[in-house]
Amino acid sequence: MDNVENNEVVSDLDERASQIFSDFMVRITKFEELVSVGSRFLGGFHQHLELLRKRPLQISEVVDGVLKANQTTRVKAYVKSGCINVNDGVQSVIKLNECQIGFQEHISRAKELLYEVECLMDAVLKVLHSVSETTFKYEVKHPTDGLVAHQAKLEKEEMESVYPRKPSVSDYATMMGSMYIMLKQDYIMQEKIISSLELYPSSEELESYSLMWTLRPYIKDEIIHEAWRYIR
Repeated sequence: MDNVENNEVVSDLDERASQIFSDFMVRITKFEELVSVGSRFLGGFHQHLELLRKRPLQISEVVDGVLKANQTTRVKAYVKSGCINVNDGVQSVIKLNECQIGFQEHISRAKELLYEVECLMDAVLKVLHSVSETTFKYEVKHPTDGLVAHQAKLEKEEMESVYPRKPSVSDYATMMGSMYIMLKQDYIMQEKIISSLELYPSSEELESYSLMWTLRPYIKDEIIHEAWRYIR
């Protein structure tokens, strides 16, 4: 009877860990979506900053002759501004401000998701501790059964080397730990990039930021793909 109860407890803990992992992957998906939105903000910021940095048009003799032959108020204002559309400049400033607000919202939401991920990690570690505690208590109470269970475990592992098995609580905890480290590093990189934008970096710097944001060097795709296989 004790063995049946022990198996039921462990099975319930496995299901609990599976649910925690599913919730964890939901947060991972939300973080991925957030990164995509942030990428669009970064692209917009780059585009409109370059428009503001656009040099005045160098007018050739031919164009200068045409402009002098059409001295309307509008043409005069356009030439005086360096052949730059003032309204375009105003719109670029507005867009840059919108991007900066978007970046702050991005960091705030990313930080919230990171905290939620940490909480889920704590939860799965507690489940892992409960599984270890339950198994230990049973083996101490039934040492002979414990040896039998150990042999059964070895046989099970041998079978699992041939046939796929469902993830254990330990598998979930290990995978979540690996993914959390990647996510944390990715977040720190994004935070540094966004902080640097306040100094209005050069075109070359902006290009490198966009490249790093897209490549996400700390994220290992093979780990992400493996994690999705844990969802059943």
